[in-house]
Amino acid sequence: MQVTLTGDQSEQTRVTLHDLINTIIIGFILVTIILMFFMGTTNAVFVAMSVPLSMCIAFILMPTIGFTLNMIVLFSFLLALGIVVDDAIVVIENTHRIFANGKVPIVKAAKMAAGEVFLPVLSGTLTTLAPFIPLAFWSGVIGKFMFFLPIILIITLMASLLVAYIINPVFAVQFMKPHDENKYNPKKGLNKSALIFLSLAVFGYMIDFAYGNMVVAIFIFNLINRFWLHGVIRKFQEKTWPAVQDKYKNFLVWALKRPAMMMVSTVGLLILSFFMIGVRNGGVQFFPTADPNFVFVFTSLPVGTDQAYTDSVTKIVEDRVYKVLGENNPLVRSVISNVGVGVTDPQDEDQGYYANKSKVQIAFVPFGNRNGKSTVEYLDKIRESVKGIPGAEITVSQEQGGPPVGKPVSIEITGDNIDDLIATSKEVKSFLEAKRIAGVEELRSDLQDNKPQITFSIDRERANREGISTQQVGYEMYYGVLGREVSKFRDFDDDYKIMLRYKEEQRYNVDMLNNNKILFRDMAKGGAVRHVPVSAFAEVKYDNTYAAIKRKNQKRIVTLSSNILTGYNEQEVVTQVQNAVKDFQNPSGVEVKFAGSQEEQQETMSFLGTALLISLGLILIILVIQFNSISKPIIILTEIVFSLIGVLLGFSIFNMQFSIVMTGIGVVALAGIVVRNGILLVEFTDLLREQGYNTWDAIVEAGRTRMTPVVLTATATILGLVPLAVGLNMDFYKLFSTGNPHLYFGGDSTAFWGPLSWTMIFGLGFATFLTLIMVPVMYLISENIKARVYKSKNYEKPVVPKSKQEQMLTGVLDA
Repeated sequence: MQVTLTGDQSEQTRVTLHDLINTIIIGFILVTIILMFFMGTTNAVFVAMSVPLSMCIAFILMPTIGFTLNMIVLFSFLLALGIVVDDAIVVIENTHRIFANGKVPIVKAAKMAAGEVFLPVLSGTLTTLAPFIPLAFWSGVIGKFMFFLPIILIITLMASLLVAYIINPVFAVQFMKPHDENKYNPKKGLNKSALIFLSLAVFGYMIDFAYGNMVVAIFIFNLINRFWLHGVIRKFQEKTWPAVQDKYKNFLVWALKRPAMMMVSTVGLLILSFFMIGVRNGGVQFFPTADPNFVFVFTSLPVGTDQAYTDSVTKIVEDRVYKVLGENNPLVRSVISNVGVGVTDPQDEDQGYYANKSKVQIAFVPFGNRNGKSTVEYLDKIRESVKGIPGAEITVSQEQGGPPVGKPVSIEITGDNIDDLIATSKEVKSFLEAKRIAGVEELRSDLQDNKPQITFSIDRERANREGISTQQVGYEMYYGVLGREVSKFRDFDDDYKIMLRYKEEQRYNVDMLNNNKILFRDMAKGGAVRHVPVSAFAEVKYDNTYAAIKRKNQKRIVTLSSNILTGYNEQEVVTQVQNAVKDFQNPSGVEVKFAGSQEEQQETMSFLGTALLISLGLILIILVIQFNSISKPIIILTEIVFSLIGVLLGFSIFNMQFSIVMTGIGVVALAGIVVRNGILLVEFTDLLREQGYNTWDAIVEAGRTRMTPVVLTATATILGLVPLAVGLNMDFYKLFSTGNPHLYFGGDSTAFWGPLSWTMIFGLGFATFLTLIMVPVMYLISENIKARVYKSKNYEKPVVPKSKQEQMLTGVLDA
């Protein structure tokens, strides 16, 4: 006997948890590496420590608000991974700049750095949080599903603020030391470090082989850093990056001399991006869908079909499925068939018993074990193979990702008159089927009006002559077929009802029920006891009735629904169906409308649009309070609009599919993130002007000085999301225990969260260009406009440096 456990949802939970945790580790490593090149190993460790510290604070608070660890919570930490380091980057980078390798005492440098960036860091964090505040009030099924995301991000980002203001300066004071590169000795302290790592490795091997190997790997990295990486980082910091900064400064000066051209080009690029996404896009879907982990084949036969007959049809379906899958398919874990029990969709509330229905479930192995092979092709192959079974309605679908939102095509027909409602539903179904819209699998109606029933039609006049009431007949039939409780049997565990009813061969025999005698005392004949058969005053009729009548908002409802076939654009197919429904002339008193995922989709789009407007309003209030100006907040808010260029161009160039929920959340979240660097640049420009710089020099110097934290914060956020966006997955435990990292790309988490990740990567990547080039350009334009509007002698007009030829000519004239 072989026992195989299949359909275990806890396994899928463990796989998702494992993938996300490993993705967090990969993102953390990538963020730390990029920080090392810009800030050195020691400073990079300061900043990277803000990630676990912020998450630790969030973990401490989670139980107090009733949160548990789930997929949304884990992704929230992953999304926060690159964001929480932003505050620490700004504080440590500013401390390192002021410290100037020991020219300023470290305690004084830490105080000055924290005070200098206190306001921009605070306002930057608040603007980052602003978009997530309205998301916390998301209602409906989707809102409950995504509720964890904004709450965890708000808690984690507030914790990062605490870490940046208090813990990071303390780290800097303790560990940031002046150094002389000419006296650098990689062997200094090597013996002490080797002894420490050796002790940790021995202790690690005592616990687990993988832990010991991890300590050895860290020691090897320490050696690499001492003897090779340190020199590479030094060269990058002293030569490569200053050269990049100089080139950026030259390009910034070139752009500042052509502000009108830069603005027109950016606006034109925005228009072009909208045009491109309209011409080239990968389609639109509500929730992202991954390759199927399960494929379900639902079979429905006429109501009243015997379970044995349903089983025989299911065997035919099962044989056809096996022909598609083939023998010993390495992608298939199991094929399970159910008849009567467990035959509805796993996400449906209705999990009752239906003798006329069955389900064949194909379970595939986890994504990491498929060697890059897709399982989506089996959907269409199975659909084709199970066609043509007489009398059977067969639907093939995969498991639903995200919350239950109904099928893509879902048409609700409501009305008060049941006859008009049923007739209209059949007309709509026939009308749409005649359109033959490509991509629609098959419209199914949830109305069951062919349930067979046996009716005993009582002739009341004859029954009255016999002295029998309809109540007596009803009770006799009810008690005979269904039975009545006459007593109970009790044991140590429970009470069991004792039901009295006819024998099985009697209660299901129509002739015996029809000839069943009603026992009663006839008072009209002196109380004589009489036995009158049911056939003396009743007639047996065989007809059909409704299996169930559903209501929504107190109105009777019939739903027509269908899946979308693989390879078709869901949004385009649904739009064609909607246009076809508009051409249908429904009778008065009957309403035909779209529902299901389309209804949720409209509500979601409306909410996300409102959330974006609210977040922009909150950001504007924060910026106005900080700058005490309206022009500078407008500059920074314009950056949000222009960041859409990156999103639209990215999705159109790579022909990616939009997800209304995930891409929408990404755009809303992007609004807060892109503002942070803009605040940093504008605030430092104002600070330099207060110190005596003219406007031009302040803009150029602010751009060059703040280029490092701007690039660092953007790169850290992007690198934190790249592993999930590309589906980079590595098993670190297996790497250190067996040497096999089990590296692969893709997976359910990537398919689900990929659109959100790419939205933020594309948007933030282009927003970095906007921050470094267009924000200074817009700042200069704003100052030029102010100078022309006010025309005041006390108002400083921005100075534009002259070219070399103009400077030479001026010198000649002065001479």
